[in-house]
Amino acid sequence: MSHALAFDISAVEPEEGAPAPGRLISGDPHFLTWNLEEAEGGVYAGVWQSTPGKWRILYDEWEYFHVLEGHSIVTEDGGEPVHLKAGDRMILRPGFKGTWEVVETTRKDYVIRL
Repeated sequence: MSHALAFDISAVEPEEGAPAPGRLISGDPHFLTWNLEEAEGGVYAGVWQSTPGKWRILYDEWEYFHVLEGHSIVTEDGGEPVHLKAGDRMILRPGFKGTWEVVETTRKDYVIRL
């Protein structure tokens, strides 16, 4: 077994998803998730993509992500909107509550720790 893993999604079948119906605010967003790694301690890494729409997000996990393409707006409850485009990075900590709005189909790579 190698101790290195390239972020290559070409050989991974994506999982399809969407926001939970009770969290959807607008649009009809559809997700694709290429989960490349599941490591001990509840660590996940991969690539996520969503079509346009807006929904509520509630984080119990810690997530670092890097936007690869598209345009999204993440807004914490009571906070200012943060526009995210290719090259932008963010960390969402446990307890984050707010909205995620995909303006243009967005793709990001991520590392999540449960």
